[in-house]
Amino acid sequence: MKEIVAMQHVSKIYSTGATEFRALDDIDLTIEKGKFVVILGPSGAGKSTLLNLIGGLDNPSSGTVTVDGENISGYNEDQLSDYRANNIGFIFQFYNILPSLTVLENVEIIRDVVKNPRSSEESLRAVGLEKHMHKFPTQLSGGEQQRVSIARAIAKNPKLLLCDEPTGALDSHTGVEVLKLLKKQCDQNHGENTVIIVTHNALMADIADEVIYVKNGRIENIHKNASPKAIEEVAW
Repeated sequence: MKEIVAMQHVSKIYSTGATEFRALDDIDLTIEKGKFVVILGPSGAGKSTLLNLIGGLDNPSSGTVTVDGENISGYNEDQLSDYRANNIGFIFQFYNILPSLTVLENVEIIRDVVKNPRSSEESLRAVGLEKHMHKFPTQLSGGEQQRVSIARAIAKNPKLLLCDEPTGALDSHTGVEVLKLLKKQCDQNHGENTVIIVTHNALMADIADEVIYVKNGRIENIHKNASPKAIEEVAW
């Protein structure tokens, strides 16, 4: 299986005056294309920093980050912006959708920055929101608003869907439905889409193809599930 992400000796250090904080410490990691991957660890472990480096939201202090054969480690801001636009779909805990735009308009705004976008209507149908296209976010539930953010992300046709606590603000039932939508992105496109989820919810380890355990800025363990559970099998 082809690797989509490769990180070699990656560290990220933040400085405040004379104080240094090592958010990531000499990380080596590869992630295979088409996998449903969970990055698991406590708050402050370095999970989100790891996701940000893969997503081109930040550069490493040292080491190399390669995504689909492209070394993004030394990219400047313009290069990173192009990389994010054409390769990455982001889904966050808080939905980051615009209340003044309709559901359809919230998805369509990505068409101005992406070379080969998927149909906005098709993306909304994929997440079950075809009947809500002309509503405003305030007319939707929290789970429906998160589905808008998923539709916007998949409308980019991204190589990677990067999700930072995507179910953190949702009740368990709605969270399960969101996870099903994310898993569907891996399953339905012949292994072309890779989903990486950052979470502190240990139950997600059961449904992942691969679980990356992070603590104190280092990878403690990587576990590959030979037979991941179906999302419905887990007692959320």
